Amino acid sequence: MSVSERLARASVLIVGAGGLGSPAALALAASGVGRIGLVDDDAVDLSNLARQILHRTADLGRPKVESGAERLGALSARVRVETHRRRMEAGDAASLVEGYEVVVDGSDNLPTKFLVNDACVLAGRPLVAGAILRFFGQLLTVLPGESACYRCLFGGVPPEGSAPTCQEAGVMGAVAGFIGMLQAGEAVRILAGRPPAWAGRLFTADMWSGRYGDVRVARDPGCAVCGESPAITSLSPEAYRYPGEGARRDEAEAALS
Repeated sequence: MSVSERLARASVLIVGAGGLGSPAALALAASGVGRIGLVDDDAVDLSNLARQILHRTADLGRPKVESGAERLGALSARVRVETHRRRMEAGDAASLVEGYEVVVDGSDNLPTKFLVNDACVLAGRPLVAGAILRFFGQLLTVLPGESACYRCLFGGVPPEGSAPTCQEAGVMGAVAGFIGMLQAGEAVRILAGRPPAWAGRLFTADMWSGRYGDVRVARDPGCAVCGESPAITSLSPEAYRYPGEGARRDEAEAALS
């Protein structure tokens, strides 16, 4: 089977139709991937357009999955876009991930990144995880059972506020485009039967200084999800909140009652 035939029969789930998901989705559709799923609960805002190239000014106020599906359909009549207008939640993450061959994570918060990682590891689905902030970007490909996962590298969800969001700190649009395109390239390699370039290696980019590199990442035998004695064998909502978030919510509800 040729590469084009493989891609036409292939499926990719993209978590987040924003800065990373936008270029990744466009590149995957243009490459001939036959089925693309978009997961996002947000609507297009004017502040998004500097980096979220899947959307246009005319899309302001529209759900991102809807404007994204329309744009991808206009780009390629052969692609079938499935829209999932919701946040990635622990209750349905596993079933959603299992429906696709490769997952591209372009989410913008750490609890979701850990959730997507764990869902992919448990479902045995390759994950191409990307992250961006200011002028910096990084990428790691996870092959469940073979390479290090996101938890092997970063452990668990850190306290809320330990890292600023893109909205708080800003992000250079070109960084999003660059990392998102790299994510699409990794997904295409996997779907075509080629070994991914960034499994077991964390790619890093500093587009302000022009420095790029990679760091070898070994599997952690004590990893909570892919280690020798994993503690995470199913997806529990409590595991994908910032530490102390549940207690703060209970206090707020008590104060209002």
